[in-house]
Amino acid sequence: MSGLNASLGYFSVVACASLGTRLLLRRWAFVSEFTAAFALAAFRLEVDTIAEVGQWAGALGRDVAITMLFISIAVHAILMQDSTGNPSLTLMGLLQKEISVASATLSVAAQFFGAFVAIAVAAKFWEMELSDMHMVKNLMWFECSTSLRVGVLQGALVEGVSALGFYLIFLVLKSRSQLLRIPVLALMLTFIAYAANDYTSGYVNPSLAYAMTFTCPGSSYLEYSLVYWIAPVIGMTVALFLFLGNLPLLFSRKLLYSRKSRFRAPKAKASEEKTS
Repeated sequence: MSGLNASLGYFSVVACASLGTRLLLRRWAFVSEFTAAFALAAFRLEVDTIAEVGQWAGALGRDVAITMLFISIAVHAILMQDSTGNPSLTLMGLLQKEISVASATLSVAAQFFGAFVAIAVAAKFWEMELSDMHMVKNLMWFECSTSLRVGVLQGALVEGVSALGFYLIFLVLKSRSQLLRIPVLALMLTFIAYAANDYTSGYVNPSLAYAMTFTCPGSSYLEYSLVYWIAPVIGMTVALFLFLGNLPLLFSRKLLYSRKSRFRAPKAKASEEKTS
């Protein structure tokens, strides 16, 4: 079996299993978030396999990896609908007072657990060695290379700025049609991943980053946390503040923008209109 065919089969199984679980257990939000995080991480782990090994073990060019990344992100958005699989977006909902602290905590825990399960599932798939590409990936799995290829401060800046840009666009498109929102956001995430490949890989998603690089040697857990957890959350918070003018969970009034008009009708004129 060729490497690409094996990968397509893997993508199909993950997508069907995730969608089935979501439909059967949709009443529990934390299960939906677990499923969304699992699917996103499972997809990305295999896309990285194509990018890292496929070029010389499967005759798959970099263009194939980029295309598969875009398709996997778009398919994930279509299948998961309102479930994000992204702790930063869950915290965004909390800052907007759309969800409670308890609900946010449970969702974030489910997202990280979903990412953890995705690692185990992907590793089991690689152990099957269905192609030369996956055989090589299985051999090098325990010696994976870190995604953080720059210093901590530079990495945090890259992830923070990437998150700021992505979440600003996300907020702008939030109320738009899915026909516009899904391809634009998928294209932006693909571009960020491509542009930041030599720096941090541009995950802008704490649970996804956990699945992709936290198990790899090269940096300490604290350094990974600063770059892939703290920086994206700060970027998201700044994006929300710039978009709304405040953070509803922390402030009751706008700090940046005012809805009050600069011009007011004179009181005398207003009273004359009432009496007439």
